[in-house]
Amino acid sequence: MYVRTGLWAAGLGLAVAIAAGSAGAQTPKRGGTLTYVIPADAPPSFDGHRETTYATVHAAAPYYSVLIRVPPDNPASTTEFVCDLCTEMPTPTDGGKTYTFKIREGVKFHDGSKLTAQDVATSWNYIVFPPKGVSSARVSYYEMVDKVEAPDDTTVVFHLKRATNAFLPALADPYTWIYKKEILEKDPHWFEKNIMGSGPFKFVSYEVGQSIKGVRNPDYYHKGQPYLDAIVGIFADKQSVRVDALRADRAAIEFRGLPPSARDQLVKEAGADIVVQDSDWNCGNILTPNHKKKPFDDVRVRRALALAIDQWKGAPALAKIANVRTVGGIVFPGSPLAATKEELQQMAGYWPDIEKSRAEARRLLKEAGVEGLKFELLNRNVDQPYKFVGTWAIGEWKKIGLNVEQKVVPTGPWFSNMRAGTFDVVLEANCASVVNPLLDTGKYLPAKVYPENYGQFDDDKSVELYEKMQTEIDPKKQRDDMRAFEKHTLDTMVHEIVLPYWYRIILERSYVKGWKISPSHYLNQDLANIWLDK
Repeated sequence: MYVRTGLWAAGLGLAVAIAAGSAGAQTPKRGGTLTYVIPADAPPSFDGHRETTYATVHAAAPYYSVLIRVPPDNPASTTEFVCDLCTEMPTPTDGGKTYTFKIREGVKFHDGSKLTAQDVATSWNYIVFPPKGVSSARVSYYEMVDKVEAPDDTTVVFHLKRATNAFLPALADPYTWIYKKEILEKDPHWFEKNIMGSGPFKFVSYEVGQSIKGVRNPDYYHKGQPYLDAIVGIFADKQSVRVDALRADRAAIEFRGLPPSARDQLVKEAGADIVVQDSDWNCGNILTPNHKKKPFDDVRVRRALALAIDQWKGAPALAKIANVRTVGGIVFPGSPLAATKEELQQMAGYWPDIEKSRAEARRLLKEAGVEGLKFELLNRNVDQPYKFVGTWAIGEWKKIGLNVEQKVVPTGPWFSNMRAGTFDVVLEANCASVVNPLLDTGKYLPAKVYPENYGQFDDDKSVELYEKMQTEIDPKKQRDDMRAFEKHTLDTMVHEIVLPYWYRIILERSYVKGWKISPSHYLNQDLANIWLDK
């Protein structure tokens, strides 16, 4: 629904190879090493339960299993889910409140020990009900879960508080890796620095800021997979380095996405040796003011920051140089729950008359006594699109007299500063995996409900509106509830400022086969289905 994959023409009169997805009729070849680039300096940790960044999932997903997932051969699906560790997708009972999964027998962790339903249930209990001192980044996704239990070694049962169609998409989240129960209970922080799962590849080595390597798991439970002998992920936070690696065939693919300029350049130079897959992206930058730092505790100041930005002219201009494209609100554009353009234009930051908008911004700053405000924008040391979007936002603020300095730091310190609240305003992102609008909005809730919200605010009204939306089953009323939540968050309180959504452009060498793009750079990253036609 949200993906456009296949033949792409750059308008340069050059032939482009057919995308990897069309090679499905070919018989996969076994062997070889896939070298791919990870567009980050290093992951903040290897713990999928704790982290939200692609730097973690691109580095470590090949080493882990999950309970269910989106289909690897149809990763754009928003309604279809398949088993990974389970044997078949269950039919819910008890009016849709009980899901019973049978777990594959004979699955082994990479240390040779047996994986059972006890490991699955324990991992899920740490995700859904994290003990004190343990962070679970997506805990708000599972507020409908009442209890997770394993009555025996082959059965896991999820008991829900209420029936909801948001549950299975949440269960298929690609970060919900299954850890070994014994290790997790002994030291729940062990997986932050160590890797040991049951996925298609076995971890070999990690060189900080350099590479992460793995080899084929001969005991993998999906028959015949993985096809590759080995994988090497190369960390490269500079876009130029990644493009050069693809051009020179030192790397075969980059899974996050490159901008139009890189696409045009490589297609022009390499022609049929480069394949392009592209897709709308369930991901976008947001500006988060620190509500505990003056003057950002004043809604007038936060509102002025939003009003200064011209989304409607900015998005098409940025699309020429960065991997962004579509103006949207809290909900991924294209979803039935997403705001229309007319609805967006009623909120701060989306007014159709930018001069009127900026005049109101100046008035609010004067009223708040902070004309000519100087502050620091914390940003991530990732070229696309963080630096481009950050520079654009600063330019927009300058038009209302603000003097903003951009502080760009590596991924680890970026997260550390956000988690510690040591910033004025931060450019971050809300990137979801499975398109699940009811739960994707969790990022905009107070930290007491969603730990990975860094705005340092408390807002019971926000939680109330969110919970009302979750329990509504009538589509029209649910959409109205979403509008109320969105208006409160972006217009009334301006807890966050949503910037244009991203557009995903994946470049790969033509010999890479079997991998299909999705609307998320988190999905389909275990690499088990990739093979090399060379």
